[in-house]
Amino acid sequence: MKAYIYDNLPGDQRLPHDSGTPVSPSELLSLGVLYHHMPLLSSVDALAAERGYKNRDEITVSPAAMGDVYEQKVKSFFDEHLHEDEEIRYVKDGKGYFDVRDREERWVRIFLERNDLIILPAGIYHRFTTDDDNYIKALRLFKDEPKWTPLNRTEGLDENGYRKEYVQQFLKV
Repeated sequence: MKAYIYDNLPGDQRLPHDSGTPVSPSELLSLGVLYHHMPLLSSVDALAAERGYKNRDEITVSPAAMGDVYEQKVKSFFDEHLHEDEEIRYVKDGKGYFDVRDREERWVRIFLERNDLIILPAGIYHRFTTDDDNYIKALRLFKDEPKWTPLNRTEGLDENGYRKEYVQQFLKV
């Protein structure tokens, strides 16, 4: 895992966009983002049990797996959004980027690769993209039935209860 401030320069979203300003794991934690490196699936299973995750599925994001809809899907994953549930992703293969907003509304880019696990709290604004290899295979974990309902950032979304709770818990200084 490598985290840093996104450079906001024009160019393909799948490029590193590394500003040269690192972000530490403790800074990620202060935003509610948890990171673990877990070479053993049994460790992922233990974490899932500890956090009450009962369901899971696998997603492969690549042109080979998704065909003609790949580019459209990757662009939609990159739309800034939040979820009303915690988001847990475990990278089984490949690489990708999760971007999250910091207290100053800057993007923090988090590079993940095989055996990396990230937990994003409900209500955090974020987005996702593959890297320029265009391939990632990830395990998605869910507390209840698998769902992935993004709420794209729009005017008024800051009034969402999950967003308000996130802001109160992690962004108030």
